[in-house]
Amino acid sequence: MKPARTILISIPPRRLTVNVRHRPGISTLSAPRVTRSSRRFNSSLAVEPNSSSRNVEHSLFGAPASNMSNHRPQPTRKESTITPMSEYEKLIETGVLRGDEHQTRIIQKLQDLHDKLVDYNPPKIPEVSPSNSLLSRLFTREVQIPTTPPETAPKGLYLYGDVGTGKTMLMDLFYKTLPRSVTRKRRVHFHAFMIDVHKRVHAAKIAMGFNGGDPILPVARDLANEACVLCFDEFQVTDIADAMILRRLLESMVNFGVVCVMTSNRHPDDLYKNGIQRSSFIPAIELLKSQFDVTDLDSGTDYRRIPRALSHVYYDPITPENTREIDKVFNSLTSTDPSDPPIHNRVLHTWGREIVVPESTSKIAKFRFHDLCGQPLSAADYLEVTKNFGTVFLLDVPKMGMDSKDMARRFITFIDACYESKTKLFVTSEVPVYKVFSDEDSGSKPVSDHLRTVMDDLGLSDQAVGTSSMFSGEEEVFAFARACSRLVQMGSKEWAETAGHG
Repeated sequence: MKPARTILISIPPRRLTVNVRHRPGISTLSAPRVTRSSRRFNSSLAVEPNSSSRNVEHSLFGAPASNMSNHRPQPTRKESTITPMSEYEKLIETGVLRGDEHQTRIIQKLQDLHDKLVDYNPPKIPEVSPSNSLLSRLFTREVQIPTTPPETAPKGLYLYGDVGTGKTMLMDLFYKTLPRSVTRKRRVHFHAFMIDVHKRVHAAKIAMGFNGGDPILPVARDLANEACVLCFDEFQVTDIADAMILRRLLESMVNFGVVCVMTSNRHPDDLYKNGIQRSSFIPAIELLKSQFDVTDLDSGTDYRRIPRALSHVYYDPITPENTREIDKVFNSLTSTDPSDPPIHNRVLHTWGREIVVPESTSKIAKFRFHDLCGQPLSAADYLEVTKNFGTVFLLDVPKMGMDSKDMARRFITFIDACYESKTKLFVTSEVPVYKVFSDEDSGSKPVSDHLRTVMDDLGLSDQAVGTSSMFSGEEEVFAFARACSRLVQMGSKEWAETAGHG
């Protein structure tokens, strides 16, 4: 490896500190079975579930918090035996997973990276100047910023494959078994990560003030201080804003010694295909291919096609009888803790907006469809809902057609948030819930070739999806079919037994 080149930047004698509140994100778990204890490792933006509040408030340009030191506690004998391979074998022995030779080879890659991380000592992260002003350059000392990855840093992993290949299960298993010596770590759904990054970049620009400067480098520095091992789930690039940030953010984090493990539906060469100014994103693609072990997860086994007994969490049509039944379930679940009774019109705050929750305890919420999907809410709003409530009741979901495309898109976004947060969902709907997008006369309209391909990939039948002419673009069709697949899975007995943290 070539010697690391360095560039010189300046550091002011006094640091400018801006506090940015973490937005906990979301994550998924695709394994056929999950124990409740494993949920602690699904926290998206938290370093550890029992971390103190000082990890929630962080300094954008300040020095690392005391808990981010390079102290490396020695694992006990029991802890040192917990590895990706041992946990995978245990899941097979207990019948939670089925043996799969291809997946075993993937687990071996996770095991190899695990072994390298045991002895990995991340380099100290240099401080980054929030200002490029002449005054700052004249009265500050010079520090060196690395422009190549540390020689001691192991390569990251980029795991890609279709829906149903067990990507999220592998990610969770790896994160759960990270060596105890890795004290700075983060497991995050990529969508939540980008929401957090955009907030940090915005705060950096404000901190830099009128003179401006580069906001990406200090953000990368902060992220590297918080986690030397970063696990991304469902890495994707869909718009120019993300593409321009990621190109330099990933490079800076890798140069700071951050080891990343990513899952994605696409090979790096297929990321941001046909995107605006894609040529500017090519260096990021080359970085992924050169600094990551790119591995295909497809083995012919679709773990979502394993039969599961459906649990009664969806009620249709909307009748007085079904309304009474769903009310009974809500009353039963909310009456278990007398100190936490349901209250009306609880208010959640997100991005400067308020979300009113019509009825909820601290862990269980009930909404009408119009409350969530008939309002101009975003993915960040739905993440806030699923962060606060482990169980959500959504009532009166209508059948949606071309005249309600915006509501349908929001409903899909909400489903994704629930799925990725392992939220337990109860629904009353006009038609079977995974057919709410179907056209009125679906039988007379042939399924498009692209939708048919996606349905085959997801293991969905015509009965489980129907047809819908409101979704036409490639990404829209995939999101629609994936939502149907997730609704089927979230209606399973297994999901009902393991989902929800309330």
